[in-house]
Amino acid sequence: MKNLNFAAELQLKLGAPASGTIESLRLLRAFLKLAPRQRFEVIKLVEDLASEEALPEHPLS
Repeated sequence: MKNLNFAAELQLKLGAPASGTIESLRLLRAFLKLAPRQRFEVIKLVEDLASEEALPEHPLS
């Protein structure tokens, strides 16, 4: 932020953000810099990984 007084006041009122929040914002910024096709590929990859985690590793029977 360019206005350091504003940033300092905001931090006093809200506290410092968690490291997870900061990392999420960095990832969001990087994601937004991608081309639309690359965004689609990232979303597809994450969906595929999430669906693989939902499946059991070994059959139940």
